[in-house]
Amino acid sequence: MVKFAPLYVPWERRLQTLAVLQWIVSFLIISQLSIFVFIGLLFTRFWLFSVLYAVWWYLDGDNTGKGGWRSEVSKEWTVWGYMKDYFPVSLVKTAELDPSRNYLAGIHPHGILAPGSFLNLCTESTGFSKLFPGIRPHLMILNLWFRFPFFRDFIMLSRLVPSNKENAVHILSRKGSGNLLGIIVGGAREALNARPGAYKLLLKNRKGFVRIALMQGAALVPVFSFGENDSFDQIENSPGSWLHCIQNHMQNIMGISFPLFYGRGIFQYSFGFLPYRRPINTVVGKPIEVQQVTQPSQEQVDELHQHYMDELCKLFEAHKLKYNVPEDQHLEFC
Repeated sequence: MVKFAPLYVPWERRLQTLAVLQWIVSFLIISQLSIFVFIGLLFTRFWLFSVLYAVWWYLDGDNTGKGGWRSEVSKEWTVWGYMKDYFPVSLVKTAELDPSRNYLAGIHPHGILAPGSFLNLCTESTGFSKLFPGIRPHLMILNLWFRFPFFRDFIMLSRLVPSNKENAVHILSRKGSGNLLGIIVGGAREALNARPGAYKLLLKNRKGFVRIALMQGAALVPVFSFGENDSFDQIENSPGSWLHCIQNHMQNIMGISFPLFYGRGIFQYSFGFLPYRRPINTVVGKPIEVQQVTQPSQEQVDELHQHYMDELCKLFEAHKLKYNVPEDQHLEFC
C-alpha cells in the first residue's frame, strides 16, 4: 500500500526535497539530455552556439583535470544547504589537517551517487573550510560525467575532477600546499554493494591511491561516511546472481555500474528515486604520515596499504556505536 506524504508539509521540508530532486535529475537526466541539446542545436538557426561551445570545450579541455574553476560562489549556493538538511549530512573532525601539507583522502563507502562526499567536499554546506582552514578540497568522479556538453561546465564549478592518475598527480604536486584530493576508493563497482546496513568495501586490491600518495609524499586520510549506504535500497544482486553478472559485465565495458536502486517518491514514501531522509555522518580520521618515494616498491605499497586499512578499521570501530551500527558489525574488505 502506498504511503502518501501529508498534505500540509512545512515549506522548509519542501525546499529540501526540491534541492535533492534537482541534484538527482541533474546527474541522471539533464547530463544525458545535454548531448541531445548540443546536437539538436546544430540543425537549428542557433547552430553557431554549439559550434562556439565546441571550440570552447576544445580550448578548455586541460582545465578539467586541474580542479575546475574553483568558484567560491557556487559552493555557497543556498540549494546545497537545503540538500544537506534533507538527510541531514554532517562532517566530523577528529584531527587537525596542517595546511602546509597535501593530502589524499580515501573516502568510504561509495554508496549510491555519493551525496555525503559531494556535499562535504564540493560545497560549504557542512562547513569544511571552517573545520579545516587553509585546506582546498577536490573530489574525483568518473571521467564519463565530463563527456556531457554544458553539464561538464556545471560540475567543474564544484571542484570535481576526472578520475585518473594524471589529474591526481597534478593536484598533489602543484605549487603551494593545503590541497586535499578525495578519492572514493571503491569506485563504481562498490556501488553494487550499497544498501542499508552493508559495510563491504572494495579495498583489498585497490592500491593505486596508496602508490600515488607515496610518489607525491601526500599524507593519507581515512574517511568513513556512516549512513552513506542507507540512503537507498537496491534490488537484490548477490554475487553470482544473473543481475550481478550483467552489472559487472556492463561496468567492465562502460566503466560505470548500473545499480538498480530505489528510495522514496516526491509525494509518497513507498517508492521512487529520491534518497531516504537518513543521516549521513562523515568522520575524517587522523592523517597517516607518508614519506615521499619517487619509485615505491611493491613491498612499500603493500605495507602502507595495510597500515591504511588498519587505521580505517580503527576509525570505524571508534565511532560506529555513535551512529547506531551494531557492536558485532565490522568492516569487510574484498
